Amino acid sequence: MSEPNTTPVFAPEPVVKKPPGPRTLSPLSNAAALQRDPIRFALDMWQRYGDVVHFRFLFWPAYVLYHPNHVKRVLQENHRNYSKNFPMMKAAQEIFGNGLFTNDGESWLHQRRLMQPSFHHKRLVGFGRLMSEAAATMLERWQRTDPADAPLDISQEMMRLSLRIAGLTLFAHDLTDEVDRIGRTFTTLGPLISRYTSFPFPPLWIPTPRNRRLLAGLHTLNTVIYALINERRKQLADTDAPDLLSMLLSARDEETGESMSDQQLRDEVLTLLLGGHETTAMALTWTWYLLSQHPEVERHLHAELDTVLSGQLPSVEHLDALLYTRRVIQEAMRLYPPVFGFTRFAIASDEIGGYPVPAKSIMFLSAYCTHRHPAFWEKPDVFDPERFSPERSTDRLHFAYFPFGGGPRQCIGNAFAMMEAQLVLATVAQRYSLRLLPGHLVEPQVLLTMRPRYGLPMTLYPRLR
Repeated sequence: MSEPNTTPVFAPEPVVKKPPGPRTLSPLSNAAALQRDPIRFALDMWQRYGDVVHFRFLFWPAYVLYHPNHVKRVLQENHRNYSKNFPMMKAAQEIFGNGLFTNDGESWLHQRRLMQPSFHHKRLVGFGRLMSEAAATMLERWQRTDPADAPLDISQEMMRLSLRIAGLTLFAHDLTDEVDRIGRTFTTLGPLISRYTSFPFPPLWIPTPRNRRLLAGLHTLNTVIYALINERRKQLADTDAPDLLSMLLSARDEETGESMSDQQLRDEVLTLLLGGHETTAMALTWTWYLLSQHPEVERHLHAELDTVLSGQLPSVEHLDALLYTRRVIQEAMRLYPPVFGFTRFAIASDEIGGYPVPAKSIMFLSAYCTHRHPAFWEKPDVFDPERFSPERSTDRLHFAYFPFGGGPRQCIGNAFAMMEAQLVLATVAQRYSLRLLPGHLVEPQVLLTMRPRYGLPMTLYPRLR
């Protein structure tokens, strides 16, 4: 009788499904391609590999996620597993400090609680008049120009306007005399910060030409910000101003009673100044471009403004009736979101779209691409504000549209930004139609925000009603 076979039988290990992605490019090549042209990189990856793409980014596994449910997983459902405190964020912290943009964990939650009352709806309503009046002042300056001889760069005009509005609301201070200096500084810093946060080599303490320019720009901004903080602190005892800086100076932690340090105030003000003026400026810039290319949408907008406002300066009380005006801005931010995308760092392993995601993975979320996903947007490249009507948006997945991020870390100033954009659009479009200079090349460029690479020269045409 033969001996029984006692050799152990091992069950085959389950095959772990790996997400698709490029296998030939080196990690450094992927990083260089992403920095060189984020739009082309994200679109190519999506078209070639689908909704979940894996590649190597420098020293880490990386994923690009396009499906709204995958975005929701990272930003909302499992947000505690996805931190902003990833290796490349250290470079951003050297510049922005520990404001809401760069901070994370309990420290971030502490700051968010301190600042949340400053963005309460009742507080924001008081800023509406300042926003409309600032836009009206800009129109008075436009009226003194000869647009036929010198078309205006609308991207710069919107930057100037939003910076002035930020000064009035953040500091109760008119930055008109400093707008050009601060604006030039932000324009210079944009590409420098973008490159440094992508490739923080050599470090800032090495005096390369790039680092010297970056530090000089930061010194200019710090000088302005600290001067305004000191001036506002001196005035605080004698006034009950509703500006955000006064609120931040007065804010106290509910548990400890502590106020913000000057360094923390600087970090928050710089974050709010950059995020609060440049993102709104770019949302408006792309809105004017799209309106100039779609006269039928512009006619619908003008009809609403004429009916609701009858020539009045728009106010917060008009906003609920300016539904189409709001949809125009929403649709412009769908096609050209001011923030191209968001990045997170996986603390522990997870599963997304049926694929394993190991710990210490970098997650890239592309609002630009998800906003154009054909499974969730009919004719996604068409400018159609009515897609934001209740009838057409009821069944849409929430994270098919996330220009302000989402989940607990959704932009704290989203209501402020939408109110400003709506009031400025209504104020200007009552008086003027804007037309792009014929033959001008319009190409989006991703820096800190998505800008028109070559500016946006436009000619003003007064409306005849």
